Order: sequence, then structure tokens, then C-alpha cells
Amino acid sequence: MLRHFLLKRSPCIHHHHYQSSTHSHSQLLQTLPPKPFLRRLSSLPEPNTDAETRKYLGYAALLLFCGAATYYSYPLPENAKHKKAQIFRYAPLPEDLHTVSNWSGTHEVQTRNFHQPESIDQLERLVREAHQSKTRIRPVGSGLSPNGIGLSRTGMVNLTLMDSILEVDKKNKTVRVQAGIRVQQLVDGIKEHGLTLQNFASIREQQIGGIIQVGAHGTGASLPPIDEQVVAMKLVTPAKGTIEISKEKDPELFYLARCGLGGLGVVAEVTLQCVDRQELVEHTVVSTMDEIKKNHKKLLSENKHVKYLYIPYTDSVVVVRCNPVSKWKGPPKFKPKYTKNEAIEHVRDLYRESLQKYRMEGSRDKSSVDEQNIDELSFTELRDKLIALDPLNKNHIVKVNKAEAEFWKKSEGYRVGWSDEILGFDCGGQQWVSETCFPAGKLAKPSMKDLEYIEELKKLIEKEEIPAPAPIEQRWTASTRSPLSPASSPSEDDTFSWVGIIMYLPTMDARQRKDITEEFFHYRHLTQSKLWDNYSAYEHWAKIEVPNNKEELVALQARLRKRFPVDVYNKARKELDPNRILSNNKLEKLFPQSETI
Repeated sequence: MLRHFLLKRSPCIHHHHYQSSTHSHSQLLQTLPPKPFLRRLSSLPEPNTDAETRKYLGYAALLLFCGAATYYSYPLPENAKHKKAQIFRYAPLPEDLHTVSNWSGTHEVQTRNFHQPESIDQLERLVREAHQSKTRIRPVGSGLSPNGIGLSRTGMVNLTLMDSILEVDKKNKTVRVQAGIRVQQLVDGIKEHGLTLQNFASIREQQIGGIIQVGAHGTGASLPPIDEQVVAMKLVTPAKGTIEISKEKDPELFYLARCGLGGLGVVAEVTLQCVDRQELVEHTVVSTMDEIKKNHKKLLSENKHVKYLYIPYTDSVVVVRCNPVSKWKGPPKFKPKYTKNEAIEHVRDLYRESLQKYRMEGSRDKSSVDEQNIDELSFTELRDKLIALDPLNKNHIVKVNKAEAEFWKKSEGYRVGWSDEILGFDCGGQQWVSETCFPAGKLAKPSMKDLEYIEELKKLIEKEEIPAPAPIEQRWTASTRSPLSPASSPSEDDTFSWVGIIMYLPTMDARQRKDITEEFFHYRHLTQSKLWDNYSAYEHWAKIEVPNNKEELVALQARLRKRFPVDVYNKARKELDPNRILSNNKLEKLFPQSETI
């Protein structure tokens, strides 16, 4: 069975391209920029065509360049980090041992069993053999989940090589695809048919199988989360083989499996409901909370896509609205007040001043960028560099946040493009993320609980003096019928708010990353203890972290049981995967199975 690297990208950053190299591992470890990827390659098949040759050479180049850098991005205690680095440099891992890390470098595992089937026949055989031998092969997608929900030390199966568009039905606007296809691949492949997906997350690098399984949501108070676009699925199960399910064929299992966390079967094929491809106009303005309160209902109901970006320690709220280009008026005519260079110049100035300040104070310069290159950095790159200088100093973070607010004020305006281009968001590099979802009333009658949540969150940040960077991102969706989605509801009129808090990991310094990690979990714990129960808020499955403390774990299990049909899910798991070969430790702790099921 073919095994090679798993491509991962930071969920909200632009793509980076690398050329092949003949550097040794030790040279790569010292020189490469940090990007989290699988770091070890076993054997590749002999390519039969030039296209395949380029494909696998590209894989190998990405692997070599990005793998070693991931190695230094994983936040370990200082002494453990040095020990691990020495082992890797001077005593290389066995050739068949793969190390897989998620995009943020916050979770990683080593395994000898990393499978990438090239066809459904190979996948079926793999699942059947694993079931018979009771060998775990956890399904893993592009590895973008901040909590590493798809990782398993025992073994994994990834469908990167099963990435074809199988059928396009223009009349019914549906597309059937293999589950390993990336969102951007799919969108590019169906645009010639005049179709696109109804909604998107912030990026386009997720595999379709993965993005639906964890309940990714997109944005738009009248639009459901992404799993609701699924109208049929082909699931390869350990106990019952390959089954096809849909709204008409076994609907109860279908809805459960749409957001099934990879625990009911390996999603092999997906049929998606599409919409006509269209251009959108994005309008970005900076508002205040008082203004938002006055216009909130109108903003949610009159815009196809809308999100708010709050900037802690300021009253600035960045409002981003996206709507189809008017067939009659066309795109708006607008001349921005500031050029892109003018909008970012004050951020560059702050970075130069901060570099000088920390050098004069004798702090170790944590920046690897020559001052002459500062003008080439994007805003998010500058923000990462600024935060890296003193990431846990609240006063420093306040300065950075105020600079961000000013940047957005100077960046107000319009942007026109296709939906898959416009709905993306560049939110920076590696980061810890906690995202909650909670009910926000109905579109015709918002509860305003979503804005109350943010006001309490901002007060909590200021009271506890948390070095909270921007943005706090708030989105909305309609409900979904998938019972394991945090936005699950029997009422189609219900709306849900999604709120994400972050802390960036802009440094490769192990001690600093450890300190940021501890501060982030303090930040997250405060929001959990003060807000979650009051607002019936539950974390996104791709962000939920399993606590080590037994009491906290039991409390989490009880809390999940209140919101989700845990027994129904576990019963389906027992029927379809009695040996739990598709599970991992995270899933077992979140959904402990009792023997009575």
C-alpha cells in the first residue's frame, strides 16, 4: 500500500511553493522556514508517465523542505526539545516510521502505518484487512484541524490519491467526487460547468471528506454549515463493507454520518448540492459595537455572507459583507482613500520602533527578517513578527491591536471576485484556536445573545489582562440536520453564531511556544468557565481539546451528552466498526462506549 507525505497548510495563509533540493537533513533542519508537514517518506512507486514523475518529485520536494521545519515547530519543554532534535539529527528514525503533524505543529504522532489507497478497491481491501486484524487506521484528511482530531499513532488512512470528480449533473446542480479531493480542486474542476459550492470555510486546502466530517461551517446567517450541502455518501465500513446512504436511503444514518468525525466509516465518495457560480462584491468597513447593535438584524438578514472581526482593547469592529454582483448596476465604482502601501505603513513603522526598543533593552532579537525586507512583508506577516517580539506582554499586544485597527480603517472599501476567492481570509500563521458555536435566535428575530457574548468576552479579556491578539472572529450560519454538528437543530429558521479566539505561535523558540500555549489555555479556560454554559456554547469538533485531568474529562463527557446523541452515535459505531479501527484516543475519550450499547 502506498504511503507518503500528508500535505498541510496553515488554514488562513496564502500558499507557499518550494523547489527541490539536495540538502542533507541536518542542513534542512537548520535553514528551512517553519511549515508543518509529514517528515518522512518511505517508498514511492515507479511513475509511469511524465505527469506522475512530476507529481511524485513535487511530493518529495515538499516533504524534504517542509518536514524538517515542522520538527522545530512542535511546542515541547526545552529539555525535551533539545533531546529530540539530537536524536533526529544523529540517529535518524527508521525508514518506515512516519511523523505526522497538524498544520499548527501543536499535535503530532509517529506511525509505521500511513496508507494512501489509489482506488476504492484498494480502500475496501485495506479496511477489510484492518477489521480482520483489529488494526487501527484512523481516517485523516489534510491535517488542518488545530486539535489533530485525525491523528493516530497506531495507523492512518488518507485519500489524497483519490481526488477525482466522478460526475457533474448540471441540471440538478450536483457533483459526485472522491472524498480526497481538495476544496480548491473541486471548485476549479466544476467552474467550467458554471457551478460552485454554496459555502466555504476560510481556506480551500481541506479534503472534502475531512471538511464535512468535522462540521466546518462557512458564513452566512441564511446558509447552513458545509455538511448540509451533502446529499449522498459512499461509506466504506469495517463491518458492513461499502454502503451508499442518502436522504432517501437510510436517512438516519446518513444525517449522522455526514458529520461523523471519521468514526462510522471511511468517506470514499460524496455527492454535493452546488449552486450557480457567481461573482461577489466584498464590502469592508470599520464600525463600533454601538453601531453594530443598531444594525445587527439588518446586517444578518440583508447580506448573503457577513462576519465581524473584533479587535481586543479597542472599540473597532471590522464588518465584512459579501453579496452577488448586481446584474443591473454591476460592481460598485469606488476609489479607496488610501493605497495598500499607505494602509500598512504605520504597521511597518511600529515594527521598526519595536525592533529598536527590544534591542536597546537587551532582549534577544527574535526576528529573522532584515530591516531592509520589512517593506516586502504583508500585514499578517508583520503582525506575526510584532507579536513574536513579546507575545505575552499585554501592553505590547495592545499596541499591535491598535495598529491593526488603524490598518483596517485605512483598508475600507470594495473587492470583487468569484465566491471561492472572496470568501477566503488571510488570518496569519500558526496559532492556537478555540471556536464555539451557540444559538442566536432566528433570522427574523435575532436574540442578540451573540453580541452579548462578545461584550462579556471583551470585558473578561480586559479584566484578566489577557494578551489577546486580534481578531476575535464571529460568523453565523443557519442550522443543519446533522445531529453531531454544533449547529444542529430541527428548525430551519434557527441561526447559530460561531466565535473564534486565537493566540499566534509566531516563533520557533520551544520555551516561548510553551509559554504561549499555557497562556492560551488559561484564556480558553476563562471563556469556558464564564461563558459557555450561559450561552449553550459548544466547541467546533476540529478545535475541541481533550483535558488530561480526569474530573475535567468526565465533566466534558457529561456536557457533550447533553447536546449530542452520544448513545446513538456509539451504537452506530458498534454496528459499523465494532473493533474501533477507525477511532483514536481523542474519539474514545470524547465518546466512551459502554458495554450495554
